[in-house]
Amino acid sequence: MAGHGTSRRDRLRQATLAEIHAAARELLVTRGSAAVTINAVARAIGMSGPALYHYYAGHEELVGAVTAGFFRELTEAMEEARDARAGQPVGERLFAVCRAMRSWAVSHPAEFGWIFASPVAPPDRRPGSPRHQAGQHFEQVLLDLVAELWRTDPFPVPRLADLDPSLREQLTAYSALVEGALPPEAAHVFLSSWIRLYGLLSMEVLHQLDFAYSDPAPLFEECLRDLSALLGLDPPAAPPVSPARLTG
Repeated sequence: MAGHGTSRRDRLRQATLAEIHAAARELLVTRGSAAVTINAVARAIGMSGPALYHYYAGHEELVGAVTAGFFRELTEAMEEARDARAGQPVGERLFAVCRAMRSWAVSHPAEFGWIFASPVAPPDRRPGSPRHQAGQHFEQVLLDLVAELWRTDPFPVPRLADLDPSLREQLTAYSALVEGALPPEAAHVFLSSWIRLYGLLSMEVLHQLDFAYSDPAPLFEECLRDLSALLGLDPPAAPPVSPARLTG
């Protein structure tokens, strides 16, 4: 009976946590990040502010947990795109993952901004924190594909000796962090590719391109073609045209 009671308490707690996360998300999407406070979330689910502290120690912990949930959702979308192309060349899987990332981001701009455009609080920088673990899982999806490409068909890399000494030191540390999945010079290409991809996507999602582009999708495809050259891949095939664009 004690086991059954504990299980029921766990189910109730998980249901409440899901309700808290849904309320935080609704506030974020409809009113912006500043609206996501302990008291506002508590009011949204009919709970007192002090009662919510039974679930999260404070605002930073709540934000970290909600952010981890967004990371997991984005990662799942990327993994689904990858797994739908199991057995296909690594380049095709990589481009599918990148497109899935963009699709999720433009469909969830508030959540994407919450993940990538907000400062990371000190508790969330600690290895083992929910946000840190979810962020690592997200990174691993891209890293694993580029590492597979490096093992099977190594792409061009700069000479390590030609890089700035500070870059060499940092890239060597990163290579060790990812347990040698990429040597420092290959890590440089990987990280440079990610910076270009992320930079363009952030500018799109945060409406920094609206002054010139009403449809940045071709820019994203152009970026993928540029990355294919960096990674020694054939240019990606054009993505399928959606029925909405065909009829529009």
